[in-house]
Amino acid sequence: MRARLSTTFRSLTVRNYRLFAGGQLIKLVGVWMMYVAQDWLVLELTHDSPTALGLVTALQFVPVMLLTLYAGTLADRLDKRTLLMISNGAWAVLAVMQAVLIATGLIQFWHILIFAGLLGIAQAVETPVRQAFVSELVGKELLPNALSLSAATFQTARVTGPALAGVAIAGLGTGPVFLLSTVMAIAPVFMQWQMRPAELFRPELPPRSEKARVTDGLKYVRNRHDLLLPMAMMFVIAMFGYNFQLTLALLAKTVFATGAATFGLFNTALAVGSLAGALAGTARKGRPSVYLLLAAAVAFGVLALAVGFAPYRWLVLALLVPTGFSTVFLAQAANQRVQLGVDGAFRGRVMALYVLIFLGTAPIGSMVISWIVERYGAAAGIWLGGAISLLAAVVCLVWQLRHAGDKLSIQVRPSPRLRVVHDDSVVTA
Repeated sequence: MRARLSTTFRSLTVRNYRLFAGGQLIKLVGVWMMYVAQDWLVLELTHDSPTALGLVTALQFVPVMLLTLYAGTLADRLDKRTLLMISNGAWAVLAVMQAVLIATGLIQFWHILIFAGLLGIAQAVETPVRQAFVSELVGKELLPNALSLSAATFQTARVTGPALAGVAIAGLGTGPVFLLSTVMAIAPVFMQWQMRPAELFRPELPPRSEKARVTDGLKYVRNRHDLLLPMAMMFVIAMFGYNFQLTLALLAKTVFATGAATFGLFNTALAVGSLAGALAGTARKGRPSVYLLLAAAVAFGVLALAVGFAPYRWLVLALLVPTGFSTVFLAQAANQRVQLGVDGAFRGRVMALYVLIFLGTAPIGSMVISWIVERYGAAAGIWLGGAISLLAAVVCLVWQLRHAGDKLSIQVRPSPRLRVVHDDSVVTA
């Protein structure tokens, strides 16, 4: 057990990474509390309107579509630690302003729309810079473990944040939740300020006269099939399958006619599985195979379909745990396959493109799914997202098999298993 734990958490032996992970954990617990409280507040202010909830979700991610690629060029040209301190500081200031309006009872729906857009701008800069910054904290050898622990940090926040928010909303209302989340949002700024720059694994920054162009990053990815396939697949899955922030609130309130506590339980069940999925990747020492990635995508599509068709609340809770596992295991495998296959000079721009694909598709997906939910119910939004995700995984599997000249083979004895056959070699899927 000691050996397993030392392997799982080995990146935490690096002081700068400990500070980074600690600051992120505190902030993200507050962010998830704020998101849960915000969703519930929007439903209260708009009389349970799915369209209003979809609009807020979309506005949170529109800046990601517009600014993320530019933020990637900044990450390749400027000091990432400084950029993170600025973007996290801006997020904290905006969160304080919104919390004051809510606490004083002056908040209106149009206020929430404005803050969603402004907070989205801070997120559009922070996310690709943070993704690229991890490699500077630990170096290439520990990068797979550090990426998995970063995902585990995110999922730990998803476990505790919604659960705390659900209880707090039921007992105290939305105001105290927002006030607490603003205090927690300041943590990354202090943690990043205490880092030791001399211990960072920094590549040489290009001269100020040499620009890191967005088009160069796009050309780089276009010519790399091993990067293009996971990005194309996650483009579809992130757009239509990763909409639980929108659908679970409506599932709890409109399908099962329950309150904030059940919404918190749904999020917690999803997050418990997600945390397990993140920790499952911490032992990985190299780049995940493309077929592991594709198998995780197929599993996610099947499980999302099952959640959408589940007729009972207890069954939804049970299914959300493995669904959360597959959600994060898939996302982390895609992230690691991209990060561990990219040249350091292009890491900021490539990760910006990945973030754009992963988060920037949310405005389109949330509006489409909210339209479906408005007409056919929350369950339809979930199972349809699962069906589209499964179709995307199968299409990408066929694409990969044809590109590599591989074939699928089904082995019945001595135990059933699906294998990928390439020439004279066999890779177990």
